[in-house]
This record gives sequence, structure tokens and C-alpha cells, in this order.
Amino acid sequence: MSVAVITYDRGMSRWEPDARGRLERAAMELFVERGFEQATVTEIAQRAGLTQRTFFRHFADKREVLFAGSAALQEFMVSAVASAPEDAAPIDAVAAALEGAAGVLQERREYSRRRMAVIAANPELQERELIKLARLASAIAAALRERGVPDPAASLAAEAGTTVFRIGIDRWHSEAVQRPLLDVIRDSLDDLKAVAAGT
Repeated sequence: MSVAVITYDRGMSRWEPDARGRLERAAMELFVERGFEQATVTEIAQRAGLTQRTFFRHFADKREVLFAGSAALQEFMVSAVASAPEDAAPIDAVAAALEGAAGVLQERREYSRRRMAVIAANPELQERELIKLARLASAIAAALRERGVPDPAASLAAEAGTTVFRIGIDRWHSEAVQRPLLDVIRDSLDDLKAVAAGT
């Protein structure tokens, strides 16, 4: 009776620790070095020391490297709106979501900054980012309506909050002194309230 001998290629491990993170980092390096359009999935996988097949297990395409976390962030923010105190004003419920998101994103400042630079250099990615923000505003407005906030107040608070979020992140990326994103978001909310109050 013969015994089959199984050998493994040591260059390509069957277990790939942090494969998603490695692919994300490799993709961002290539997008910054060569531009989004020029970087290929093959190159991303090779830079990460993984296969194309592994790439497609984690991402539908290379654009998804930049947008894959959007659904989870949206869900987190909608949940924060829903769990805000019952007596919270609509904009304060939205502020709770923005502040929660700031905590999630704080540790990814450099990645976030590089991501936005890649998006800013590509019109197709800019359009997708705008669609993502529109979906976020729509989801937040729906969460506010679930709390009993009528329209147009729900839509206005959601759109204003999404704009504060975008502007706050832009400020966070561009400020020379690295303040916590939470502080930048709160300052941006204060700026919005000042504009609304006419002060």
C-alpha cells in the first residue's frame, strides 16, 4: 500500500494572515506611486505577496479597496443616530453619529489622507465618492424619520451632517497640527450652527 506525500509550496502559504490588510496597503502604495488607473490587480496581489484569487476573495475590483468600508461605516452611523437620546434634536442625533465615526477613523488618518488624494486625482472615483456620501445622507435621513423627525427636517439635518463630515475630514487631512478628528468634527459642527444662527 502506497502513501501519498503532500508537499506545499512554501512561497505561497495556504494561510494568509491579514491578507485583506496587506492587499489594502499594497494597493494604496501602488495607487499613490503610479496612479489608480495604472495599477493592476496583478501588481497589487504581487506587492502583497498574495495571488489574484486571494485579491478577489476580498475585493470585487480595485475600486473596492477604496470603498469597501463604506457600508460598515454607514451602518455604524445609522445605528448611532438610532441610539441617540430620545429628546435629542435632529442635528444632535446626527452629531452623535459624526462623533462616533470620528472615533472609528482616528487611527487611519494617513490611510484616509492618501485615499482622498487618490480619489481627488480620478473623476470616476470622485463620482463614486459623491454617490457614497449621497447614500450616507439618505440612510441618516431615514434613521431620523424612524425617530419621528418629519421631512424636510430629517433630510436637511442628514445632508448638513454629511457635509460637515466631509468638510471635517478635509480639514483633518490638511491641518498642519494633527488634532483629533473628533475635535475637528466638533469645530465644523459649531461652524454650521454659527452659520445657521447668522453669527
